[in-house]
Amino acid sequence: MTAGAITVDERLSNISRRTRVMRRPEMGAFVAALTVLVFFSVITEDFLTAEGVGTWLNSASRFGIMAVAVALLMIGGEFDLSAGVMTGATGLFVGVVTTGYGLNIWVAVLVAFVIAVSIGAMNAVIVMRTGLPSFIVTLGTFFVLQGLDLALVKLVYGQVAVQGIRDVPYYGSVQPIFGGSFTLGEARLSVSVLWALLVIAVATYVLLRTRSGNWIFAVGGAQLSARQTGVPVLRTKMGLFMGSAGAGWLVGMISLFQSSTVQSSTGVGDEFIYIICAVVGGCLLTGGYGSAIGAALGALIYGMTRQGVVYAGWDSNWLFVFLGVMLLAAVLINNWIRTKAALAK
Repeated sequence: MTAGAITVDERLSNISRRTRVMRRPEMGAFVAALTVLVFFSVITEDFLTAEGVGTWLNSASRFGIMAVAVALLMIGGEFDLSAGVMTGATGLFVGVVTTGYGLNIWVAVLVAFVIAVSIGAMNAVIVMRTGLPSFIVTLGTFFVLQGLDLALVKLVYGQVAVQGIRDVPYYGSVQPIFGGSFTLGEARLSVSVLWALLVIAVATYVLLRTRSGNWIFAVGGAQLSARQTGVPVLRTKMGLFMGSAGAGWLVGMISLFQSSTVQSSTGVGDEFIYIICAVVGGCLLTGGYGSAIGAALGALIYGMTRQGVVYAGWDSNWLFVFLGVMLLAAVLINNWIRTKAALAK
């Protein structure tokens, strides 16, 4: 080798911008969201009107809050099948203790939050201490909460719905925070859109800019190795389960104060939609990979499709067909993109 020659480490290589973009978890969801937007804009007249945009954004925002929290949990290698019923349980709790027992509504909202995150922490402790799959543990929590939602409300009211919360003292001071709305241009948007943007921003910052974000990816990708390198696995997963339960509380409050009523069936079955949104957004079922922005795009796709089906005049049952196809397609496309990106330079 001549003097002055530069030695290049063959293990290092330049990665093109195209490859870096392809490697982003949310890339597939972005393309899908754009496709759905164009499709329903072409075949319907109302989809891109101010009213139409406001409708599907409001719907997508509620699912987006939960999808982001569930995505973080999935990146950490776990599932929460009680996420859907948690939204109804927290709303029912506030409705029952305020209208039935006269508890101050602010206190009720805060107590509901404490109960929700406590259940999330309990799920985490059971999963970590027993080694049972989170799928089984949270499925048990799901049935417990669903049974309490039905039994306790029927015990107090003789029916499975809570009404009359508008008449509770200080309702007007809480309602704008969770159930208010604002105007953007000609579109009328729910405050849930702002909550969703806040959740997405915080989750993205935590994942990409903090040590806790590194821990989340580590425990999801290789839990044993993460523990051996000093990652606080229990604390990390407890935070994720509590985050999922806390998001359930937030969506529960949004649903309650938007409609001023809540039923025992509220949220039941939505947990699968949250998981689908996360998977469509690029999360792997095996953990260790995904993004908050991708999950939010998955929720946006669902919100647009849900409203687009209505505007197109189709049978609403086609939505479930779309969900199944979207889930399978997302898994296959994300796997293909990751494989291509891994081989590309």
